[in-house]
Amino acid sequence: MNLKSAAAAMALMTAGAAGAQDAQTLYVRSLAATCANCHGTGGQAVPGSQVPSLAGMPQTYIVEQMKAFKAGTRTATVMHQLAKGYSDEQINQIAAYFAAQKK
Repeated sequence: MNLKSAAAAMALMTAGAAGAQDAQTLYVRSLAATCANCHGTGGQAVPGSQVPSLAGMPQTYIVEQMKAFKAGTRTATVMHQLAKGYSDEQINQIAAYFAAQKK
């Protein structure tokens, strides 16, 4: 393989990895977007709302609460039903997303 071919192969591998990363990022953002109706865009609830903002909350806290909703050990009006629709991995991804957002 000559230098030009090697460079082209490396560019394709880098583009493929970047595309996969972009797809994963979009997937996690789409999961987090399902929370926007109640918790606000980017996890920023409307000021004065009884619904908490998720942005900047610790990841472990969000995971614990989501799993409690899912198990039915934490009562809620809607969250216990919504949480049942997420796998544990999706809950971890959503929690990581919101933990990384600014308060």
